[in-house]
Formats: sequence, structure tokens, C-alpha cells
Amino acid sequence: MNRRSIDFERINTAALAALPSILARWLPDGRREGREWVARNPRRDDRRLGSFRVNLDTGRWADFATGDKGGDVVSLAAFLARSNQVEAARNLAVMLGIASDD
Repeated sequence: MNRRSIDFERINTAALAALPSILARWLPDGRREGREWVARNPRRDDRRLGSFRVNLDTGRWADFATGDKGGDVVSLAAFLARSNQVEAARNLAVMLGIASDD
């Protein structure tokens, strides 16, 4: 998958459809609270659930303690993996089984 063939919208749409199971994998100590996944931020010494949240309808996420935030699942993947958006999108597409070699 080269840079031009990355369909961020398609990847985010597919990720939203599977978001609860993706988050259970990426943030296993978290839990669903209404329309949000609440977890500890694995990128800092976060001791309690509460400030790190992901909206299950939109994929928007934020750590209200640090100000880190993003607007979709690809940006969350990049944040958690400490990677760029392109690499995160590629990895997420592979995980979702929608990667192509176009």
C-alpha cells in the first residue's frame, strides 16, 4: 500500500464498525461507559480510569489530563503506537483485513 492508495475515510469507517473490539485490544483495562470507552492512557503513568476517553460513535478521543486528542481512529492508532498517521493507517488496514497493494 503506497501513500496515494491509503483511503483514510475507508479505514476509519471500517474501524468505527469494529471500535469496541479494537479498543478492548488496544486498551484492555478500559470499559464502556455509555457511548464512550474509558481507559488509562498507556503513554503516561495514568493510575485511574477517567480522563482518557474515546467516543464510540465518532472515534474522537482525548486525554483531558494532558490535552492530547484526535478526531478519528487512525489518529488514536498513531498516538498509541507513537507513529505517524500513514503508518498507523496502514497497520490498521492490515488489522481490519482491508489492506490492498494498489
